[in-house]
Amino acid sequence: MLLAAVTKPTIDWAGVSPLIALLGGSIVVLLAGLLRGRFIREQIVPFLTIVAFATTIGLGIWQWDDAKDLFVAKGSQGALRSDDLTLMITFIVSVTGIGAVLLSWRALAPREAAHGEYFALMLTSAAGMVILAAAQNLVSVFLGLELLSVPLYVLCATEMRRERSLESGLKYLIIGSVGSATFLYGLAFIYGGTGATDFRGISQAISSDVAKDSLLLTGIGLTLVGLAFKASVAPFHQWTPDVYEGAPTPVTAWMAVATKAAAFGGALRIFDVALIDAHRDWAPALATLAAITIIVGNVGALSQSSLKRLLAWSSVAQAGYLLAGVVVASRVGVQATVFYLAVYLFMNLAAFAVIAARERETPYGDDIRAVNGLGTSRPLLAWPMTLAMLSLAGMPATAGFIGKFTLIDAAADGGYTWLGVVIVIGSMISLGYYLKVVAAMWMRPSAAADVATRDASGAPRLAGADPITDRADWEVTLVAVLCGAAILVFGVIPSPLLNLADSAGKALGLL
Repeated sequence: MLLAAVTKPTIDWAGVSPLIALLGGSIVVLLAGLLRGRFIREQIVPFLTIVAFATTIGLGIWQWDDAKDLFVAKGSQGALRSDDLTLMITFIVSVTGIGAVLLSWRALAPREAAHGEYFALMLTSAAGMVILAAAQNLVSVFLGLELLSVPLYVLCATEMRRERSLESGLKYLIIGSVGSATFLYGLAFIYGGTGATDFRGISQAISSDVAKDSLLLTGIGLTLVGLAFKASVAPFHQWTPDVYEGAPTPVTAWMAVATKAAAFGGALRIFDVALIDAHRDWAPALATLAAITIIVGNVGALSQSSLKRLLAWSSVAQAGYLLAGVVVASRVGVQATVFYLAVYLFMNLAAFAVIAARERETPYGDDIRAVNGLGTSRPLLAWPMTLAMLSLAGMPATAGFIGKFTLIDAAADGGYTWLGVVIVIGSMISLGYYLKVVAAMWMRPSAAADVATRDASGAPRLAGADPITDRADWEVTLVAVLCGAAILVFGVIPSPLLNLADSAGKALGLL
């Protein structure tokens, strides 16, 4: 009787199809991993994962420019929304996923954790990221955040015989749980202040008479803190360097790019849609956090000798830049944020691909000495790394320059010119550590002499082994080269990517 009274939500299966591809793919990959045969586990399972991500991209292209609510129950707004913003985040997550699978193909982590489980966790985490970016209901926001986070905790600890990997997973679990709990409290307070879980209902309540309600303001503050944990925004960034360094490099690459894209997709949806009428209350706090994050991230990176820790601190600074697009709550701001997230994908994947390659070739792991002399010994790796460093620093003729220019333009357009100045100052400080990596590659003697004696784990190589045959696998080099080329192409011809980002900006209906 009770079940008969429940009204089933209306589901647009075409709109949900990218999400189904990810979740269905995770089940297929998990089952395929249970089959006997080394070839199936080590070759077919990663291939099926790439097929799942590619199918998601294809279905996203099919649904492009067709905005609609998904899972619509009677009298509600719909739990999720498929629009160009959701699809842009889906594309960024899926392309990052393909890159991470290629970096993982012959890595140690999938072998230790079992291939089926490893790649299924990656696809499940991707599904959580898409849900977070598409959510327009407080319940679906939290479900997306948890579906994103829990697989990542496990993935960080997949090199189970390495102490740093286990420490990374445990640390991420504990700190991530604190962030999730804070975020949940924030959502609960927002519900308590507005009496609604739908973003449309929350916006209508705020526009009426509850904008200054202390319960609502507390909820906004706690929600901001929860998202800041996920996006590595200072002063909630302390976990980032340790977790980035300890996690397997392909997982770090996946986490660095895809998690940030999903967190900022969710932040745009929450702050620029549900809380838009409380903009005057949260924008100054968010702008202050952005400025602190830029300075803390760039200063913290200056003294790092580990490339993964350097990129972790860099990621903190980049989160500050990205916040500028959220602060202004305008179409230009959304366009700038989405464009920078897209180029951030290429910059970070190129850098992490080179780190993964050198971890397999030298005994230095992710230490900066691993890239010494790379310009003469491995130019195919040196050029993508150089372009990634210059682009992250915001040098002209790279995609990072266009990205920072659009963010500064958005900040000035929204009345936060001082934040644009902070972005410029942060970029100048960042030259101190990005150019250090470039100098190591092109101005220091090669580390090739060390290659023939010990492998990445420090164990002696077999007598007579040819170091050439131990060089990075072709797929890792391919990821580095393609991402390096994308940095250059979108730095010279940014209009195709800018047009896609503009469509994402229009999706929120901001002026």
